This record gives sequence, structure tokens and C-alpha cells, in this order.
Amino acid sequence: MKLMPPQSLSQLATLLGCEFDGDPAFMVTGINEIHRVEHGDIVFVDHPKYYDKALNSAASVVIINQKITAPQGKCLIFSDDPFTTYNNLTKHFSPWTMPKGTQGEHIHIHRGAHVHSSVIMGHNITIGDGCIIHPGVVLYDNITIGDRSIIHANCVIGSDAFYYKSRPTGREKMHSVGSVFIGHDVEIGASCTIDRGVSAATHIGAHTKIDNHVHIGHDTTIGEHCLFAAQVGIAGCVNIEDHVILWGQVGVTSDVRIGEKAVVLGQSGVTKDIAGGKTYFGTPAEEARGKYREMAAMRKLPAAIDQLGL
Repeated sequence: MKLMPPQSLSQLATLLGCEFDGDPAFMVTGINEIHRVEHGDIVFVDHPKYYDKALNSAASVVIINQKITAPQGKCLIFSDDPFTTYNNLTKHFSPWTMPKGTQGEHIHIHRGAHVHSSVIMGHNITIGDGCIIHPGVVLYDNITIGDRSIIHANCVIGSDAFYYKSRPTGREKMHSVGSVFIGHDVEIGASCTIDRGVSAATHIGAHTKIDNHVHIGHDTTIGEHCLFAAQVGIAGCVNIEDHVILWGQVGVTSDVRIGEKAVVLGQSGVTKDIAGGKTYFGTPAEEARGKYREMAAMRKLPAAIDQLGL
């Protein structure tokens, strides 16, 4: 999320009611999660396990719950509760508002697009030339759809990130201010759900084809020419490279990378990074040929045990 206009460090600290360490005049240009930060961004960290990751990231400003000296090139904002402070920041610069009627503000639909009258749209929507948006589709805020893409009935695009902070009284929701970008010539089957990024974009690359009942989590990046069969579930912050195939009911855990031209067979579970150009099966997913040999050996195990008299 870009700040328009940028804000000085002292302005943000005053807004948040927090102390800070660093150049008061430093201009903060964006708000982002650790997975997407770049120079000029502000990020938060609230657990010692992740201090080093945040402090050594590309972010220029870190909201942190410990009084330390700012590393060279970094500014710090001190907060007892960085999660809530970060939420307060995003809510201030990007508050949620309910659209009036079936369309929000800043809707741009190319004259060559076909959008059914029952489609519900939030704010800041762009739909490209030749797109077909079928009945019952819901487009939340901040959605860009490239040319000639097709979205089938009852899809929900841009719903909030599944991101909560556990509290003694329940779970505090992360305020989602990100977006969804869908490239050219993408097809998304019926009843799919794609969450927007927390503060950046969930990205679907050009020519990717997605079957019915697929879920894609927040801040996930999917390359071009990918193919996902029905009931695939992809968690947040996943990086899927070009030409990847995920067959039916594959599950992918958060914050992993799937290499280019990898194929994951049905009902497998991807729990760690997997290299491209190979076929995988099982949970946790491993190269299919080795997994099949393992399964064949397991079938012979009862007879072997009987022969040994065990």
C-alpha cells in the first residue's frame, strides 16, 4: 500500500501516539507486510523470533515492541502492541466503507467487456477489454482484471485476508487494504475465492486457468500458464512459478515456493518448497516415483512380518 502523499516519520509517530528513533523528516512512502516490503515502507514486528527478519528487511521503518537502538539506515517506532498500531495505521489511511448499491466508486469497465447485471462491485475496480463476468460474482475493493479474462458464476474476488492475532478475549482481525491483480486471458471457474493481499497484491499471472471451487489465500503470487484443478486450496504468501499444475484437492501451506513446471498430483499436500520440473505426490509431497515405490513396499510389509513370525 502506497501512502499518497508520503508521510514523515514524526507525522506517523504523532498520529500513532508513539515514540520513535530516527530522522524525524524521513519520508515513509508505503505500508507493507514483511513478505512485500521495499525501501520507504513501514512494517511491524511483535515477537523476538522475527526481530532480525524485520530489522534486516528492505523496510525503512519498523514498528517494534522493544526499546532498541535503530540499526544503520533504519527508523523505529516503539509500541507496546505493534499489531494494533499497524492496524490503526492502515485503518487511518485506507478505511473500509460499504459501497452504496451494487457498485462502489472508481469503477472502470472497458466497453468491450461483458459484465452481468447481478455482479456486485466494491471500490476501485478495473475490468479489461473482452472480459466476461458471469452472474453472482462479487468483486471487493481494489481489483484489476486484464483483457479477455473470464470469471464464472458466484466467485468472490478480493475478500479479506485470513489473518488474526490471538488475544485473551478472542482474535483481533488484521485490516486488509491490499488488492487482487488478475492478468490477461485468465479463466476462473465457478465458486472460487481469492483473498486480497494484506497490504500488497494477490497476483494471478496471464493465461492461468483455474477450475471450480478453488481457494487462493492472501498475498499469494501465481505465475503465468498455470493450471489448477477443482478444490485446490492455497494458503497465503505462496509463490507459484510459471507453468505449474496442481491437480484436484491439492493443499499448499503458507510461505512456500513451487518451482516452474512442477506438477503436483491429486490430494497431495505441499508443506515445503519444491523444485520445478518434477512430479510430486503424497503428504508431505515428494517426488512421485519414490513415493510410489514406498507405497509398493508398504503393501508387502504385512507378508514380510508374517514370514518372520513377528
